[in-house]
This record gives sequence, structure tokens and C-alpha cells, in this order.
Amino acid sequence: MRPESRESAGALRTGLSTGVCATAAAVAAARLALGQAAGAATGVVLPRGQTVELTLNDATAIADGALAGVIKDGGDDPDATHGARVWAHVRLRAAVGVVFHAGDGVGTVTRSGLPVPVGEPAINPVPRRMITDHLLECATGADYAGGFDVTVGVDDGERIAQRTMNGRLGIQGGLSILGTTGIVRPFSCAAYIASIHQSVDVARANGIEHVACCTGGSSEALARERYGLDDMALIEMGDLIGGVLKYIRHHPLSRVTLAGGFGKLSKFAAGHADTHSRKCSIDLDGLADEAGALGAAAELQARMRACNTSIEALALCRETGIPLGDRICARAFDQARRRLPDDIALDVCAVDRGGRLVGTAEQGVT
Repeated sequence: MRPESRESAGALRTGLSTGVCATAAAVAAARLALGQAAGAATGVVLPRGQTVELTLNDATAIADGALAGVIKDGGDDPDATHGARVWAHVRLRAAVGVVFHAGDGVGTVTRSGLPVPVGEPAINPVPRRMITDHLLECATGADYAGGFDVTVGVDDGERIAQRTMNGRLGIQGGLSILGTTGIVRPFSCAAYIASIHQSVDVARANGIEHVACCTGGSSEALARERYGLDDMALIEMGDLIGGVLKYIRHHPLSRVTLAGGFGKLSKFAAGHADTHSRKCSIDLDGLADEAGALGAAAELQARMRACNTSIEALALCRETGIPLGDRICARAFDQARRRLPDDIALDVCAVDRGGRLVGTAEQGVT
């Protein structure tokens, strides 16, 4: 889970992607393999033209080429790979071009639907292009007419990957080497949004027509059991309910289930596309009004307005037979329906903190 934003004032520090780190390491290793000095730092030109300089952690000539490493600096973003050593082993080859290999800690693609073909190391297209361009420049500068074998790895990457969605996406054995701009912007959610999009793409590419978009582990467990879905059909959307629906609108499936915690779904039902606490708060007055529309007495509504959490308010309604869970799911259904084409079947399910079903609004056929 992403931490809350800082309480102290001050600008947040940007970081650099694993793709930039891998490029810097590959350049240093290539220079050594070509008989040149690696230097203490390596300059990398980012996709949008800026140049950044990365300090090398290590660079060593070895029997079959050279090896160099860079410590990943994610800036102030809560990045799983921050502080990890990203390394590249470069070997010279007679044929021109660059051939990529997965080293320890970098995964291999095993499912279609990702931007890299099945069987290839999980090094995304932009990092591949960056590494290739920089190594071709190294070759030109050294008057070298051959090519390069590049193995990219991340120390402890297989363990770190367990904190990512790679396993569910079909990336086995480690991390992905990522980056589109090369810059990691704190709390931008860019990598998380990209993983959501990839989850949808993988499901579609593998013939899955029904996905469940879930806010967390409890709602995911319910969706798996209630609808008989396997892991590939479960999309971890977190707070980004509006974002995943927008993507599915343009990349449609036959059926979508929204499964979430009651509190998050109540925020979405009120019109908030991003339900993170930095973006919006639980509207207890709104929940009390919804309960009132279902027949809740004024005294119950007053008690709901005084609650600390949405779950407390929900519990008061359940004690008195007021179907607030179904009401909120219906409101969330309406919000989602406006964001999706009519030919996509839709369900909404809410769970409490124990993962118990507390409300539904179902259109799809089970």
C-alpha cells in the first residue's frame, strides 16, 4: 500500500527508472569490454532529450566481457526497487545489434498481452531502445563493427518482485526493467497505472472475458470465490476505480465486476474516481442521507453522522435491517455504468474489513 503524503513542507525529489540504471550500467560495461575506461559516472540521454549522470557502484572487466552496476535511486517515490543494484553484463559478439538476456533478478515474459514477446527478458521497449542507442554510440566511438550481448539483472530482484504484480502478469523469475520517460515522479502512480493496464491487456490477450477489478486482498478473495475467477482475471486497481474503467472502456471485455471495500466504494458512489484518502474523505453525512432514503429513523441517521468510519455506519444499518450496502453498490453501479459501454455486463460487490459480502448490485449472469 502506498504511504500517505508527507506532513512536512518541501519539494519531493524525483528519481530515475530501472531502465535508466540498466542503460548506465550497460554503457560502463560496454566501454570496459571495448578496452576503454568506464569512469566514475555515466551520462545517459533520456527519451525526451535530457541528460542525467549516474554514479557507478562498480565496474569490472571479466574474462568474457565486463560487468557494471548502479544503485537505483527512486527519489522520494515509495518504489520497491529503490536502493537495489541494477547491473549489466556486456559481451562482444560478431553480429551487429544488441541481444538482451535476463540475468538474476530480472523476469522472463511467459504470457501474451505484454509489450515484450513471450520468452523474452522483461526489459520494456523504451529501456531496450535506450540501451541499444547508447551501445551503438559506444561502438561508433570505439570504431567497433560488431554487436553486444547484454544481460541485465537486479540484485535480490526475485524477492523484490514478490511485492509487485509481475507474477500475476506472467513475468516469472524477477522484476521488469521499466521506464518511458526515465524519470520517476513521487506519488505519480504512473507505474501502478501501467501495471493495471497491463493486467487488462494480459487478460484480453489470453481470452478472458470476465475480470474482477478489486481494491484489495479481501475483495479479491471474495471475487475469486463468488465468480470462480483465476488470478489472471483479477485486476488489482487499488484506489484507481475511475482509471481502470476508463481503460476498459477503450479495451473492452464482456463482463466487469467491481469488488471493493465498502468505504472505497462509497467514495466512488459519491463520484470520486480516485478514492485515496489524499483525494477524498468518507462522507458520513451522505451515507446517513442514503440510509434515510431507505427508511432509517432520524435517530439512526444522527448516530451514523457521529461515526468515525464508514464501516461503523454500515454496522448500525445492518443491525436495524437497513440495506445500506446494496444501496451504495447500486450508486457505484450507476457511476460505473456511465463510464462503460452498455454491452459490457457489470457487477458491483462490497466487502467489510473481514472480507464478508455486505452489498451487491449485479447485472452479469453468473
